[in-house]
Amino acid sequence: MSATEIVQKFTEGLHDTTLPEYIAVIFGIASVLYSRKENILVYPTGIINTVLYTWFCFGWWGLYAEGSLNFYYTIMSIYGWVLWARKKKGSGEHKLHITKSNFKEWMAALIFFATCYVVLYFVLKKYTNSTVPFADAFASASAYTGMWLMAKKKLENWIWWIITNIASIPLYFIKGAVFTSFQYIVFFILAVLGYMAWNKKLQQNHA
Repeated sequence: MSATEIVQKFTEGLHDTTLPEYIAVIFGIASVLYSRKENILVYPTGIINTVLYTWFCFGWWGLYAEGSLNFYYTIMSIYGWVLWARKKKGSGEHKLHITKSNFKEWMAALIFFATCYVVLYFVLKKYTNSTVPFADAFASASAYTGMWLMAKKKLENWIWWIITNIASIPLYFIKGAVFTSFQYIVFFILAVLGYMAWNKKLQQNHA
């Protein structure tokens, strides 16, 4: 596809974008911005985004792994909201702080990613009419891992979000969800900035 065709497809996609998708994208970007600031509002804004995208993926685009992912996001957002809100008795200080994964935690994340990918790819190939099972399963598995680590305030959650965003940009573009594809370009930039911001906070805490 030439650059001209990409621009034309992007323009047509923006014209065809519905109001619910615009709303979902706005709340999605707001959620990532709050996450970068380590602000608990990441979760209520994220829930609005994920509930809408669960509907879009199952009902509109046939992205079944991504649909299940957004349902998972919603559940994990509630879980993460509870963890981030917990405070130590007496001091009022939050219990959960940004930390780096050790070797054992890295291995656990990689095994979790691989398991999610294999299961999702198998289900998509055998039980759905998905036309992009490899890309759908890969993007979803990396996002499952990123969301799990974000709830635990692990720095490496941003690495998994960067991988997710790179995979999701062409995935949604191919499916005609052009505005959502553009959202993932923004998410990619914010994920890089988020990693830098959390890493800086981590170094300051250690100092």
